[in-house]
Amino acid sequence: MPGILIIDDEKAIRNVLKEILGNEGYAVEEATDGEEGLKKFTEGVFDVVLCDIKMPKLDGIEFLQKVTETGSEVPVIMISGHGNIETAVDAVKKGAFDYIAKPPDLNRLLITIRNALDKTSLVKETKVLKRKVSKVQEIIGASDAVKKIKDTITKVAPTDARVLITGENGSGKELVARWLHEKSSRADASLVEVNCAAIPGELIESELFGHEKGSFTSAIKQRIGKFEQANGGTLFLDEIGDMSINAQAKVLRALQEGKITRVGGEKEIAVDVRVIAATNKDLLAEVEAKNFRLDLYHRLSVILIHVPSLNERKDDIPMLVDKFLADIAAEYGQAVKSIDSKAMDALQQHNWTGNIRELRNVVERLVILSGKTIGEDDVKSYV
Repeated sequence: MPGILIIDDEKAIRNVLKEILGNEGYAVEEATDGEEGLKKFTEGVFDVVLCDIKMPKLDGIEFLQKVTETGSEVPVIMISGHGNIETAVDAVKKGAFDYIAKPPDLNRLLITIRNALDKTSLVKETKVLKRKVSKVQEIIGASDAVKKIKDTITKVAPTDARVLITGENGSGKELVARWLHEKSSRADASLVEVNCAAIPGELIESELFGHEKGSFTSAIKQRIGKFEQANGGTLFLDEIGDMSINAQAKVLRALQEGKITRVGGEKEIAVDVRVIAATNKDLLAEVEAKNFRLDLYHRLSVILIHVPSLNERKDDIPMLVDKFLADIAAEYGQAVKSIDSKAMDALQQHNWTGNIRELRNVVERLVILSGKTIGEDDVKSYV
């Protein structure tokens, strides 16, 4: 249900607008002047604002300027009974979505609100699309561990050396893999990802190497596997410690010979693929337990990169929090919320079992549930 904030010092106008918009299915909140309106706007989530121009304490134009300064993209529709064409032009120049004279024409008001909501939806969709096509996210942090990872990526990425990335779930292994590809000579080709833990053991070979039509019951057509899809680029084998022994043997052969054979096929297919693998397991312990091949471990671990847990680099938490606050504000089309020093200390003292993924979720929760400034009590309540 779209949310609309009505800011007007005339109670009768607020009541009429609230009744009309409520009947149209909108969630409506009111404010009696610009100051109260600004407070509600910064603390709440709204899709459109209807704002009077002539008000005590903070008039509509001043409210509009303050909202614009925050970087918010929520449409503000100005309404006034004292305006003229110059007032309307001035409001639009300063960032208003539109201007409506009092008493407002009902049809024009509803059409303007729908247009404003359409604009909000388009802005959100555009941001989602931009994130999908944007370059790889930055590796955030200034700790020695992060500096070492960045330095290793700079040295290793231009080569075709295979890399094994280790670390706990949610620590950022996938991001390291993406940067290794991004900085490599293969960056213009595909980065193909396979989550070995998410694919049943009986299907992993077909997923990696493909299959021929009729090779098994459900093979109704030929399938191209991930190795072929990544030809000329990079294949990222995530959670490789969960791969079956049989599949490990075929991966080892592909790495040794640079050739693969589809399931049910006989033809050898040459592939030029750089393999980057990642795991949250101790692979040498898995070798001891006979769950992982030692020869494959040595093939994969030409370069080892360990991604530390968030608990091992808590000095990076303030930088990560600031980045997440900015990203989440951009996603929601809101002003960036601030966080006080005690709240930040509380976040640094927390035991982050879910690592960066958990921290990001917590920051989003705090943005949604906290006031304009995130305080220590908010962290205690919502972490």
